[in-house]
Amino acid sequence: MKYVLTGSLGHISRPLAKKLIAAGHTVSIITSKEANTEPIKELGATALTGNIEDIVFLQEVFKGADAVYLMIPPKWDISDWFAYQKKIADNYAEAIEKGNVKNVVVLSSIGAHMGTGAGPVDGLAYLESKINELKNVNALYLRPSYFYYNLLSMIPLIKTSGIMGSNQPGDYSLSLTHPNDIATIAAQKLLDLNFTGKDVVYISSDERTWADITNTLTQSIGKTNIPWIEFTDQQSLEGMLQAGLPETIAKGYTNMGIALRSGEMQADYHKQNAPQLGKIKLEDFAKEFAIAFNN
Repeated sequence: MKYVLTGSLGHISRPLAKKLIAAGHTVSIITSKEANTEPIKELGATALTGNIEDIVFLQEVFKGADAVYLMIPPKWDISDWFAYQKKIADNYAEAIEKGNVKNVVVLSSIGAHMGTGAGPVDGLAYLESKINELKNVNALYLRPSYFYYNLLSMIPLIKTSGIMGSNQPGDYSLSLTHPNDIATIAAQKLLDLNFTGKDVVYISSDERTWADITNTLTQSIGKTNIPWIEFTDQQSLEGMLQAGLPETIAKGYTNMGIALRSGEMQADYHKQNAPQLGKIKLEDFAKEFAIAFNN
């Protein structure tokens, strides 16, 4: 089988590529950085160097693929987050259609059922809608919950202010996912290719309150009495702007926090009574958090 992966050497794409290659398949990885070419080759994959904003490039590299893995990579130097996501989604859909790709696994997110109102997830919901329009394409939408790695953004707050916090209360129960768990499930689905039509798979690894997350992570770095602080939406926005995030991204994350707090973002996940497919628990991630904190 011939697979084409987006996401370069990211937290999901790298382990996903390793699993597909280990199973004896041909893997090509799209990257925008020449520096990634050699590391990709060392994995046993082919590096496809180019820009996913270039529709001609995408159409060329998708041709002949038995399946593609799609994700919209982050981009921090933008003025309109949704416009960027929309462009990438449109490019993906057109390249899949023109390349006659029949099988697609998409990295979406919990909250995509909302369509709008979940910040950065709005672009993923749009991507799902564009793939849904394609005829004779089998698509599986992976909707993982809140990434453990997002918790690394709390490190500066701990170091400078001695707190953790966001615009949700401490007793809010948050579903969490490790990228390695996502890679494992994505690999299984790509290897099996037994999905038809359009379908959704929710992925979570653990579920804990913010207060519990705070206690577990701060204990891993040898600190006690670090409180969880619920910020107002305005405080959350201003904090991200002061940290240097572009306004469009800061507003997006603030809106995602509001969607989480309201319960709407996790509503469909709970409604589906989705099984907890991931294996990596908060205590496992706490070891990674401690390493990052001390570096």
